[in-house]
Amino acid sequence: MIFTIFGDYIRHYGNKIWIGSLIRLMKEFGHNEQSVRVAVSRMMKLGWFNTERQGKKSYYYLTPRGVARMDEAASRIFKLDPHAWDGKWRMLMYTIPEEKRQIRDELRKELLWSGFGSFSNGCWISPNNLEKEVNLLIEKYEISEYVDFFVSEHKGPQTDRSLVERSWPLEEIEEKYEEFISTYSKKYIISNSKMESGQMTDAQCFVERTNLVHEYRKFLFTDPGLPKELLPDMWNGNHAALLFGQYYKLLAQPASRFFEDVFRKDNDLSHKDESYDAVDHPMIVR
Repeated sequence: MIFTIFGDYIRHYGNKIWIGSLIRLMKEFGHNEQSVRVAVSRMMKLGWFNTERQGKKSYYYLTPRGVARMDEAASRIFKLDPHAWDGKWRMLMYTIPEEKRQIRDELRKELLWSGFGSFSNGCWISPNNLEKEVNLLIEKYEISEYVDFFVSEHKGPQTDRSLVERSWPLEEIEEKYEEFISTYSKKYIISNSKMESGQMTDAQCFVERTNLVHEYRKFLFTDPGLPKELLPDMWNGNHAALLFGQYYKLLAQPASRFFEDVFRKDNDLSHKDESYDAVDHPMIVR
């Protein structure tokens, strides 16, 4: 949830927040001060946050690694339409020795996050241009001697979609999208009705929009973001993306208004990104 608040709000207001303000925001979700401090401390140890002191106050901000992860996540979350395919497959093959199995396990998690599919043991594929991400992973884990990376074409005899079926559990992903659509289409109708009648506070809109993004971003760990040529004709992900975009905009102004009310008391609003529009998120790609 802290990641979600940083990505959807704090990143657009100078990327730094006083711990007291973060605690105040997290209380809206039922989290107490101690749990927030413990979570932030853990995230610092993992390399996501740095801290600085200003007088008696501690401020937290994303490290370059954290910023890079946030930017990657935002570009995928707010890309509402599948992209066109260049017809090429990216293939990563590795033989990492058993004594380095912890690195191997971490690499698998990173590959799943980036959208690679496990075609076979030690062989991961993607139709997306992920050369930059692969090079960063090779450098991060220092595994250049154990990996080979290919950009290639699939000549058959089976179809490209058969590669997709063998590398990603599309049916399971579709079921999760169905659950999201069922839950949030009802929430959208209820929230719209409450907002029209003035029965939904800015704080409630903030909680609802943050929960919306928090739930939707979980698809980054399951949906590889395949190009439209490789998706089923009736892909639930398209409908979920449309619903997400509409609900996000509905809640945007009051949610951002609440965040700014909390943020301005102890933080510098002059660093607000002027390109940031609470209604039309700057990362949304149509």
